[in-house]
Amino acid sequence: MLLCVSASHKTASFDLLERLSVPTTPVAPLIAAHDECVQGAVVVATCNRFEAYVDMDEPVTAAVAVGVEATLSAIEAATGVPASELEGSYTVLGGGDVAEHLFSVASGLESVVVGEGEIAGQVRRALTESRQLGTTSGELERLFQRASEAQRGVKNSTAIGRAGRSLVRLGLELADSRIADWSTQRVLLVGTGAYAAATVAALRDQGAEDISVYSPSGRAAKFAAKHGLRAVSAETFPAAVAHADLVITCTTSETHVVSAATFAAGRTAAEAAAPASVGCPVDHSGRRLVIDLGLPRNVDPDVATVPGVDLLDLETIRLHAPLEELQATDAARDLVRDAARRFASVGERKNITPAVVALRAHVFGVLDAEVERVRARGDEGGQTEQALRHLVGVLLHTPTTRAHELAESGRGDEYVSALSALFGIEVAPETPASRIADAG
Repeated sequence: MLLCVSASHKTASFDLLERLSVPTTPVAPLIAAHDECVQGAVVVATCNRFEAYVDMDEPVTAAVAVGVEATLSAIEAATGVPASELEGSYTVLGGGDVAEHLFSVASGLESVVVGEGEIAGQVRRALTESRQLGTTSGELERLFQRASEAQRGVKNSTAIGRAGRSLVRLGLELADSRIADWSTQRVLLVGTGAYAAATVAALRDQGAEDISVYSPSGRAAKFAAKHGLRAVSAETFPAAVAHADLVITCTTSETHVVSAATFAAGRTAAEAAAPASVGCPVDHSGRRLVIDLGLPRNVDPDVATVPGVDLLDLETIRLHAPLEELQATDAARDLVRDAARRFASVGERKNITPAVVALRAHVFGVLDAEVERVRARGDEGGQTEQALRHLVGVLLHTPTTRAHELAESGRGDEYVSALSALFGIEVAPETPASRIADAG
């Protein structure tokens, strides 16, 4: 059975999500190694959520409890966050609810900004990482592949796919009310990853022209050359921070890259560099805005205490998101539900397959024995054998159809029980190896 342990912006604080996002070791292998009944694990960790998707050996008693225990133990080992601190900050989903939830997540329906596009790539990368770690299973592969298909369907078929806005663009929209002319703004971008590239595009859409970039990892020059920006060195970074009208951070750094001390150092440097003839201090009276899109946080909260500086972080963006405007359309939700139903239907049909195979093997075994007797008595032309095989095929059609119908309605166990009661057929459960082979 599939299980999802989810902590998201809907259930947990950003402080907690921040700590979950920087494990010292990968979490999925720790989950998979917890107990032999754990068949696989994929972890989706983003700035808005931390979710573990776990494939449990269903016949195991209390499989849900074991899966949750495996997840919480792995989280504590990898991040230092104890299970007691997570209490009340996560939800547990099982069975058919897991597919609908992941399909909604991948489609951006559960994001801070409904419809944002970054999450689809993050879900795909989570599966790729788990493959590399060797922690996927056949059912998890199927789940995540169908999630990507559902996401593409939502994107291509609904308004939310065309109008979805990223966290970057929402942050700039929230800043827009205080900026009269974007072309006059001195913008400093901190980071050179995928979010940084999206930020450059969004800034230029707003009309920003004066954009420079700094990279804590030393990749600013290459990124600047690619995007037509100015690169800022580590030595001049504090001065660039103090000089900028707008600072946007989006790095994966595990430590703060901007703080009150950064502003102080930059302003001191600016004062020292000012010509003596000026005869007065450099003017820092203008309002500055810092947008922190990083998780872990790139900006020390003490920046909010710097005179003239306002801080806009993910927590604030979430609180100011125009939720009514960003609600998913009914069509998007319907597509996700339909995709989840199809996923469950295929899964149930796969689960009932051993029972169908067992019935057919039993009946054809009886048939073969009878055919041998007929042949021994002299079945000239094989007409009797042909008639018997046709009869058996007709008789098996209805039980096979009913098996699939019962499985899709969640009553496959009734079919298995009937086989045992009527024919003495005992159906062996699927092994993990057979599930992976079927998925391949």
